[in-house]
Amino acid sequence: MLRRNFMLAALAASLPEYSWAQSPSGKSIKIIVPFAPGGGNDVIARQIAKELSELRKQTVLVENKPGAGGNIGTEFVVRAPADEITLLLGHTGTVSINPVLLNTGMDPTRDLEPIALLASTSLVLVVAQDSKIKSVQNLIELSGQRTVPFNYGSSGNGTGGHLTGEMFKEVTGVKMSHIPYKGTGPALVDVAGGQLDFMFSVIPPAMALIQSGKLRAIAVTSKKRLPVFPDVPTVIESNIKSLMNFDSSVSYGVLSSNKISSVMAKELTGQILKIGGGAEFQSKLVAEGAVPVLGNGAEYSKLIQSETKKWTAVIKKSGAMPD
Repeated sequence: MLRRNFMLAALAASLPEYSWAQSPSGKSIKIIVPFAPGGGNDVIARQIAKELSELRKQTVLVENKPGAGGNIGTEFVVRAPADEITLLLGHTGTVSINPVLLNTGMDPTRDLEPIALLASTSLVLVVAQDSKIKSVQNLIELSGQRTVPFNYGSSGNGTGGHLTGEMFKEVTGVKMSHIPYKGTGPALVDVAGGQLDFMFSVIPPAMALIQSGKLRAIAVTSKKRLPVFPDVPTVIESNIKSLMNFDSSVSYGVLSSNKISSVMAKELTGQILKIGGGAEFQSKLVAEGAVPVLGNGAEYSKLIQSETKKWTAVIKKSGAMPD
């Protein structure tokens, strides 16, 4: 027994000690959220930071840098020094829409390094509880009977709700006019009050009004139904030919400054995807109306390029301009 224990100890001593690579400067890792605290990006980033810190046994900080529709925080990561690990909690608006809409000259797959795709959610098409609009099919039918366009709201020019509405108008021919607001909340209140006919809204702020019965959800804009709204059909389920490929999903993922080493990028990809596959992280996603969609850096890069192509076409056709 003594000889066996000695051999096991000798074997253990001969194995290389494995430890995670640290930031080149030994500093903590930063995750930049390009929006104010409290939104979906912020919730996801803080959960990643918590679990990544535990996994790496290294400090991981979340910093909110809002402004310019998310562009200030994104540019901060692009310019991050090489001796730091600075990550971005990106989503479709910041990496696929803003570069085109704001004409920033930034290419997220060139100026940033996609690390991992984590989640996807959609918008929800809402109407007032007493609205005559009962479904997507009904909305299209009623439009044909009207001489004036529907009014639909959004949280501002160039936002996801605005561009989704423009894409819907383009493929269906529905007569609809865009009314921009300074925020999602005021627009939702006016939908509930009947001042607006409908709105493509992000899910969290619409949830309470739907649950209280002031708004009615008639469709989600993703390809599949969402767990948070299991009884709400997708736009695709309207079975209207022009809408069979309709998809306005919002993807969340992690990107880094392109100065990151390939070794560190690969390591972080594995760790973040491990977190993304965990029950604790996924429960946070469901609470935000999202679903897990996991992919490595190459898969996330491919999705960014595809989404950029789609939204570029919508922006050009609609003539959308930022506020």
